[in-house]
Order: sequence, then structure tokens, then C-alpha cells
Amino acid sequence: MPGQPAQHQSHQPGSEAEMTPRPDYTPFYPGSGRLEGKVAIITGGDSGIGRAVSVLFAREGAKLVIVYKEETEDAEKTRALIEAEGSEALLIAGDVGDRDFCESVGRRARQQFGRIDILVNNAAEQHVRDDLAAMETEEMRQVFETNIFGYMYMIQAVIDHLEARARIINTASIVAYRGNPQLVDYAMTKGAIVALTRSLAARYAEKGILVNMVAPGPIWTPLIPASFPPDKVKSFGTDTPLGRAGQPNEVAPAYLMLACEDGRYMTGQAIHVDGGEYPSS
Repeated sequence: MPGQPAQHQSHQPGSEAEMTPRPDYTPFYPGSGRLEGKVAIITGGDSGIGRAVSVLFAREGAKLVIVYKEETEDAEKTRALIEAEGSEALLIAGDVGDRDFCESVGRRARQQFGRIDILVNNAAEQHVRDDLAAMETEEMRQVFETNIFGYMYMIQAVIDHLEARARIINTASIVAYRGNPQLVDYAMTKGAIVALTRSLAARYAEKGILVNMVAPGPIWTPLIPASFPPDKVKSFGTDTPLGRAGQPNEVAPAYLMLACEDGRYMTGQAIHVDGGEYPSS
């Protein structure tokens, strides 16, 4: 099966508006009110998986707080999509690697909507490291600040305001389980997210707060052309058993299951949406 056209973006986490073709974020089915009255914070919610989850949550009745770094065009498009579903969105731009910023997100979410029911930690960055010995400490630190410190900062910002039946959903990755020779520091952070999720699930189970994760495989998001050279983008996902990269709207239903009552007997778990890549033979 064909891959994507060769392309590259020179900035992280990338822009959905610049991709060819655009990722598919449209939900598959009409909503059924599974998140009616809920408020969800989604980091990296402006594009890719985050956009697809945001639109699906809105269709199911949730109000959204969309956290993004600086991709205002993508964020405004996501707001319009949420409003088209009959819901509301608060857009907040900033760096999740900054603890003060994350605290402000929690505070503004409560001021705007009066409650927080769901936190989806999804913002991420990744970089191809061809020469591991040459990787600078600051480069590695930046990936950890975004991918794992940012998760922890957001959890700290909301945890005291979550009630029983609240949900925390973290975005892990197939690379946490299989590794990746060129994305070593990224894989390290995703492994840490697995440990974080399982630890928090055990810690907060008695309070009725459920903590799970989704572990995507190759999904067509802005992070792909922003990370890999054009030839790798062209073949991205074609080596999976299903022969193609996944679309964001093929991942979003896993987040919905974990966010709504369908997932009320799950905590500390991972849902793998990866075209059959994991486990490897």
C-alpha cells in the first residue's frame, strides 16, 4: 500500500495546515452523550491525535481546554471544529515543560468551566538522533521536559481538583515497548510514561481516579514530517502488518473508551493502536 508524499517541516511539533495530505480527524459515528457535562484538558490538542480526540470528545458532549505550543492556525481550526459539534473550547498557548504554565492551565480551566473531569496528556516532541555520542545534554533535556516533565506538571496542576470517576489518559507509544534506534531519548520518555501511568493508577485507585494510556504506532500527524527526512516520511507506516500509517481518527476512539463509562473497570492499562506492530515476533 502507498505511503505519504515526501515532505519535511523544519519546526517542532509541526503544523497540520502544512501537511499533504491532511490527517483525518473526523469521528466515524454520531455522538451519544457519553461525555455530556464533562470538561477535558488536552495537551497538544491543536492537531494530530490531539485534534481528533478533541473533536470526538466534543461530539460526545465534553467542553475542551486545548493546550498547544504556538501553532495558532491549527488551534483555531480545532476550536472551529469543536464549536461545529455544538461545544465550547478554551485555547491556551504555552510550553508544557514550564511548571508555572501548567499550573495556569489548571487554574484557567477551573475559572472557565468550573471543573476538570479528564486530563489527556498528549503533547510531545521527537528528534532523529543519527549520532548518539554527539547528542547534547540540552537537547535531551528538552525532550524530557516536554514529554515527561510536562505530563507530571499537568497532573500536579489538576490532581487536587479531580473527583471520583475522573480520568487521566497519557499518550505512550509503541517505542516504549519496542524501542527505536534513532529515537532513543524519545523512547526513554515514553517508557517513563508507562511507569508513570501504572504508578498513578495504583496510587489513586482508592479515590476512584482512573489512570490509563494509549500506545499509538505509526500515526499520520504533524510530528512525522517535522521529525523525519522526506524519504522516511514517504514510506512511513508501510512496514506495519496493515501496510499503512494510521489516521488520528483511528486512535481517538481508544481515548474515548478510557474517558467514558465504557472504561470504568480499567486502570493502569495500555490500549495499543498500531496496525498490528506490537507485540513483535
